Amino acid sequence: QVQLVESGGGSVQAGGSLRLACSYTAITLYMGWFRQAPGKEREGVAIIRMDNENTLYADSVKGRFTISRDISKRTLYLQMTSLKPDDTGTYYCATVRWYSLRPSDFDSWGQGTQVAVSS
Repeated sequence: QVQLVESGGGSVQAGGSLRLACSYTAITLYMGWFRQAPGKEREGVAIIRMDNENTLYADSVKGRFTISRDISKRTLYLQMTSLKPDDTGTYYCATVRWYSLRPSDFDSWGQGTQVAVSS
């Protein structure tokens, strides 16, 4: 069973940047990030196809977030820029069944890392 460990969360002001990292023990074809804010539904943020680096982003983060991977380091990244208060939440790294941002298509995930964006 794949194990995923996220890191890199923190508190920033609106307009700031953060880079999240996720170390994984096994690779799947699709991996990605989803987030959950208190009282809100899970939201798929970004996914990447690990062999050819095709990516898919939620409209809410397109142009601001970048997902990438370093296979040699077994690490998945999420670079977040121009952060907004609405980006606040817990971010989870996950394996994904296929090319989809639907939360129901996310399989295994880690413990999450907290992101707080203040206005």
